[in-house]
Amino acid sequence: MMSPPPRSSITLYNQQQQQAQDDVVGVAEEATEANMTTTTKTKAQTPLSEIVEAFEELAKSLNSRRNRNSDKGAGGELRLDAFSRTCSLVSVLFSCLGLAFRFAESEYVAKVRDLVEASKEYNTLQTIIDIDVANGTVRTSGSHSRNLRRVRQGLDLIRALFEQFLSTNDYSLREAATTAYSQVCAPYHTWAVRTAVYAGMYTLPTRDQLLLNLNETEHSAKKNMRMYIKASLPVIQYIDRLYISRNISLDW
Repeated sequence: MMSPPPRSSITLYNQQQQQAQDDVVGVAEEATEANMTTTTKTKAQTPLSEIVEAFEELAKSLNSRRNRNSDKGAGGELRLDAFSRTCSLVSVLFSCLGLAFRFAESEYVAKVRDLVEASKEYNTLQTIIDIDVANGTVRTSGSHSRNLRRVRQGLDLIRALFEQFLSTNDYSLREAATTAYSQVCAPYHTWAVRTAVYAGMYTLPTRDQLLLNLNETEHSAKKNMRMYIKASLPVIQYIDRLYISRNISLDW
């Protein structure tokens, strides 16, 4: 008959087993934590959520200055560098829409790039408009004021598109984009441009493809779209007031 193993051996064996179990649990917990971190990071880094966060910061900046000296009734000031950086994020939305919005993407990106360069010399949106007013170049092709106006239209086009997208689940992206374009940009484009744009609407991705391009679910996309509409509208309206307060019409 074999004698039982020494008590010390049993204790050592139990300790080793417990350590092995603890190691498995520890690895599992680390994997879960890493997965949660990665998921959170991925969600935070979706193009749409990043854009929303940036516009919310701009809106807060405007609100925080409302009680200070207003700019001829426009209400506060908006730094050109922060504005242009935020607007540069929006270009990815145009690229996600494909060929139909390639015209808007190319024009928008060029205008934003001009404002980024201008922000190295001028502090605020008011400044670039005032300089063009003094020089009589507000509507001149290539002027900062004209480029600002075009960037503003790009932001409004995305806002209108999101509003149409959210209006019903049965609304196709083509229908939503056509309506948005007709409201925001078509009145200022030539017949040739309008014709090309409307023809290109048939190449737009489906709703599901758009969500995939944006790395969003139906739920998260709708949430972020609503947040973009809410955060961008005060910025858009603020830009309009900058022109109107200087007796500059918006029909161009």
